[in-house]
Amino acid sequence: MADYIVTYSKTKFYPLEPIKEDIKIEDIAHSLSLMTRANGHFEHFYSVAQHSINCYKEAKNRGYSPRVQLGCLLHDASESYISDLTRPVKRNIPEYFIIEEKLQKVIYDKFGLGDLSKSEKDQIIDVDDSLLFFEFEALMDIRISDLEPKKIMQHDFSQRDFSDVENELIDVFNMLMESNKREMSDA
Repeated sequence: MADYIVTYSKTKFYPLEPIKEDIKIEDIAHSLSLMTRANGHFEHFYSVAQHSINCYKEAKNRGYSPRVQLGCLLHDASESYISDLTRPVKRNIPEYFIIEEKLQKVIYDKFGLGDLSKSEKDQIIDVDDSLLFFEFEALMDIRISDLEPKKIMQHDFSQRDFSDVENELIDVFNMLMESNKREMSDA
């Protein structure tokens, strides 16, 4: 097989040389809705897509901009094309970070987030890290840090049907894209 994967939409996607036109929200949503968080070690199936939706909701309830909300929704989108590695392994494979960063940049560019500021990126990272803490607390009864991070709302960590989560991610994405278009035209 060549250096491509075949996505849910039957697109030949080259993860090491990504092409913006080949990135589709339907592929991202479908794939992430079937991928587990914590490498499958939570007490029940909890998908990366559900995590992404919770990150979006947390960002929204913190009053972050629609751009940051969209960034939170899409912050793990590269995993739909290259999967993920556990943090201890990832830290020891620097090439993975290079591939992930390049792909994530193309995804953010595709959806109008290629110019995220450092402050916006920091907000996305903070939301992601907060959800990680509360996911482990809720789904493994483990506190992964002595300091409890900021959390504005209660999140749904229940086991949900993957297709419902997939559809919700697409609906939220479409709503945020429309909101960001309006914001750009008003500027």
